[in-house]
Amino acid sequence: MALRSFKDATRTAWALGDYHRFARSTVWEVGPVLVEAAGVTAGQRVLDVAAGTGNVAIRAAERGASVVASDLTPENFDAGRREAQAHGVELDWVEADAEALPFADSEFDVVTSAFGAMFAPAHERVAGELLRVCKPGGTIALASFTPEGLGGEFFELVARYAPPLPRDARPPLLWGTEEHVRELFGDALESLDLTRLEYVEAAESPAAYAELFLETFGPIVALRGGLGEQAAELDRELLGFAAHANRAQDGGAEYPYEYLLVVARKRRR
Repeated sequence: MALRSFKDATRTAWALGDYHRFARSTVWEVGPVLVEAAGVTAGQRVLDVAAGTGNVAIRAAERGASVVASDLTPENFDAGRREAQAHGVELDWVEADAEALPFADSEFDVVTSAFGAMFAPAHERVAGELLRVCKPGGTIALASFTPEGLGGEFFELVARYAPPLPRDARPPLLWGTEEHVRELFGDALESLDLTRLEYVEAAESPAAYAELFLETFGPIVALRGGLGEQAAELDRELLGFAAHANRAQDGGAEYPYEYLLVVARKRRR
């Protein structure tokens, strides 16, 4: 699959299902963590890349920042706007490719992405764009799943059914490794803090957790739609993953996911 076709398919996939319901049930609590780590304050100009429905962007706006939420899949913006309205904030929603951001050089005080920019296939381009739009002395803050955590196991499961990545695409989980992040940003930074953290996803039961992915997570919805008879096998594997990965001790279902928190300070002129 050519890189362009891969990106088109990715965009289509993220528009399926119900991403806002999925995000609220899974990664939503990481938004405030990233905003706190980035030190967002009132009056700053903030760009959230691959913003989804505003997990990070809305929390930054609540701090009084002027926020742009950018994403390759604008179909999710209406849900984001409704969520922002419920939080009493306004922000700009802009369709944008993380590998070619439509913003000026040094336009933002803070640039963020939570489990978003990591999925763009050309990592070097993404890192270059994050640096380009960030002001000298500004902050880039990222959250990415680590290969060693539960996210790594989940993506291994998905990869068994998905087409192989294009030759020029880099695996998303590389963003969750310290060495790769250092290589991507090179000497463009004056400081780089890398911290492994964990958050927990919860559901009523393993079956309910598996069903959440099957109903709401666009990439799974898209993948399953093209599998034909093999879709039932994916369903069984997903339920098996939800059962054995469950860490709840007293009923229900809990899934701890490790992620790499990156806080980078762009070098001043």
